[in-house]
Amino acid sequence: MKAAAVDIGTNSVRLLVADIERRDEGFSLSTLHRLMSITRLGEGVDEEGRLRPSAVERTLDVLRDYRRLMDEEGVEDLQVAATSAVREAGNAGLFRRRVEEITGKEPRVLSGEEEARLSFLGATYDLGGLRPRSGPVLVADIGGGSTEVILGEGEEIREVFSVDVGCVRMSERFLRSDPPTHEERERMERFLEKALSPVVEKVKGYGPALMIGLAGTVTTLSGIKLGLPAYDGEAIHHSWLTSREVEGLYERLLALPVEERRRFMRLEPGRADVIAGGTAVLLALLRGLGQERLLVSEKDILDGLVIDLCRGRRGA
Repeated sequence: MKAAAVDIGTNSVRLLVADIERRDEGFSLSTLHRLMSITRLGEGVDEEGRLRPSAVERTLDVLRDYRRLMDEEGVEDLQVAATSAVREAGNAGLFRRRVEEITGKEPRVLSGEEEARLSFLGATYDLGGLRPRSGPVLVADIGGGSTEVILGEGEEIREVFSVDVGCVRMSERFLRSDPPTHEERERMERFLEKALSPVVEKVKGYGPALMIGLAGTVTTLSGIKLGLPAYDGEAIHHSWLTSREVEGLYERLLALPVEERRRFMRLEPGRADVIAGGTAVLLALLRGLGQERLLVSEKDILDGLVIDLCRGRRGA
């Protein structure tokens, strides 16, 4: 079946078009298109509680492009999901109606728990020999407005946590100067330690055997570490980042003004103004959990949405 998934996030809008087959051992996905556009839909939502008209129009323009591509590819079925910014915005109802007019599908406004379940499914279905023989897998999905932390074994979810910390939210709330001041950084780090402390203490008790990192902050850091001149999903998928490497990148990113940061990042310059906030979230998790490294996954909630769609069609 040729299927597609659209993820309307706080920072970006992403599309996956894939051929999916069901097999005895699970699902096989062959990616035809995996696209991402930074539209910053959640710009100002943390402070104003509403979606800004300019952010809405940027997002709808991208969705029109995605709809045309899906029509050209002959997509048979589609899931559209919206996450943190749409959950929180007071004027989200009108936005959802306009999304349905363009895509032909009413967007699912995912709870933090649903978002976590689908992210875990997408991140773990193709682990193969990287899957631990024993012990749970920890998945950390750092979005624009929230971070989901999921513990599970196989497809069984043990714990799900959703915390309102993400790359856009942290950057807008704390990192107002360019480059950020020492005081801004300290306030953000204290806030993150307090916000993530309940999750960290609970997760540490399980002793996760593998940590996987998802979403744009993590994949961008991997691309910078690998020295990629442009985004290369095959090179990034299942690469590794050590805690020490993340710490070094965090220090470098904080020290640079946004324009210099864009040149330094190369592969994802549109994330330059929020990458430090996202890296702070990742580093707080790594330090708190005592994890020395994490596996980077390009597969994420989009893959989970496509698998979920296939299961629904076949009654699984």
